[in-house]
Amino acid sequence: MAFAQTLNGRLRRVPTWPVYLGLTLPFLWLVGQLFTGGLGVDPTKALEHEIGLWGLRLIVAGLCITPIRRITGVSLLKYRRAVGLMAFFYVVLHLLVWLLLDIQLRWDEIWADILKRPYITLGMIGFTLMIPLALTSNALSIRTLGAAAWGRLHRLTYAIAVLGAVHYLLAVKAFPRDPLIYLTLIGVLLALRLPWIRRRLALRPA
Repeated sequence: MAFAQTLNGRLRRVPTWPVYLGLTLPFLWLVGQLFTGGLGVDPTKALEHEIGLWGLRLIVAGLCITPIRRITGVSLLKYRRAVGLMAFFYVVLHLLVWLLLDIQLRWDEIWADILKRPYITLGMIGFTLMIPLALTSNALSIRTLGAAAWGRLHRLTYAIAVLGAVHYLLAVKAFPRDPLIYLTLIGVLLALRLPWIRRRLALRPA
């Protein structure tokens, strides 16, 4: 564990702002692709898909932080808030692209899709669950709610991850290899949080 301790010491000197900056780069690249014709024959759908996929990737990345610490001793907890907020940022953009560019604010069609299309229904439920997590991702909320209540609230991340993966699975019309990979990975990451597995990891020799 000496390597982990050394790496943790170095990470403590790295601020969180580069994480926010770095995680905006995929969005800026996609915008550049949009204006240069790099998103194919249906750029709106491609932009909507890629932005949503980045949101799901960051949700999964956030779920990886605790298992990484338990298994390797490397602590990235300092950056979990940044990863979570950037996941919310991409999910909001995904929703806005759908509302503004795809559906173009045709509200009758929007409500009909939410009620009748399961993948959109699940996506909206997942987005709704993300809102209180984004609003309470700050030190003041931890002090106000108390650490235990705050922790219970943020366990909604597990449901959000599953909803996001199933949303992706149902939205894909071809053979859903990639969505199934995400769903499997999320299942593994959630299984690692089961008490008996956590005990086994805690008993591993350093």
